[in-house]
Amino acid sequence: MLSLTETDRPDWAVEGRDWPHREASRFVEAAGLHWHVQEFGRPEAPVLLLLHGTGAATHSWRGLAPLLAQSFFVVAPDLPGHGFTDPLPDADLSLPGMAQAVAGLVAALGRPPVVAAGHSAGAAVLARMCLDGSIAPRLLAAFNGALAPLPGAASLLFPGMARLLFLNPFTPKIFAWTADRSAAKRLIEGTGSRLDPQGVDLYRRLFARAGHVRGALGMMANWDLAGLHRALPELTTRTLLIVGGDDRAILPDTAFTVRDRLPDARVALIRGLGHLAHEEAPERVAEVLFEEARTLGILGA
Repeated sequence: MLSLTETDRPDWAVEGRDWPHREASRFVEAAGLHWHVQEFGRPEAPVLLLLHGTGAATHSWRGLAPLLAQSFFVVAPDLPGHGFTDPLPDADLSLPGMAQAVAGLVAALGRPPVVAAGHSAGAAVLARMCLDGSIAPRLLAAFNGALAPLPGAASLLFPGMARLLFLNPFTPKIFAWTADRSAAKRLIEGTGSRLDPQGVDLYRRLFARAGHVRGALGMMANWDLAGLHRALPELTTRTLLIVGGDDRAILPDTAFTVRDRLPDARVALIRGLGHLAHEEAPERVAEVLFEEARTLGILGA
């Protein structure tokens, strides 16, 4: 099978030339990978680990991270195969494999999180890490979290289709060749979200690189969300499910089903926002998370 070269990966000197909060970026060697990590806030503050979702990168937190950094020390990596972080070997592209890699990064940084927050598939990685015992945060926050299989036949068809596309070496290149601004905008709006022009352009930059596309397809193709869903009753971590009421990617009702499987969880529904709620209205999402952290005594009143 043809392999992607280094030139197919996003280039820090090109795609990252004016990356949001570039001054907060550094590169870290951990778990056999070269990671792009952004850090915000005072080092003595409680640590908050942020994980983006499939197809995104640290730019997803451009509005939210500085707000959270008012009270937390925020650590936000690009997940393996996404943005400017190395990809995992194909054999490790499972949810446990991704969770193990991120756990290796957390160990290398030496900053265990008090709060772990993730968007979509990033929330699934964090839930798996909590179940595995590699992190023990006082609060797990899921922004439109992918914590349950897709309903009906889609739970079988969608991963299978993604795997077929992932295994075809030409698919990422074809997608990258056709990834213009209008295509990125349509894809984002298809999730129920509307972003400003800069937000759309940042996704377009990443989608135009075949290596990033392959990283996203690999994530979707090799995950067993059914297994994670079955294990949710064992997840004793306090969980906050923040949900955009207009999410078309993960229907809002799913969060209430997930809540009922968790020992200690609540749903915070934010109306008028889609799957990328944290990008559309970061101040509203930040306030919900701050309120929960104050309730738990993580932050002062």
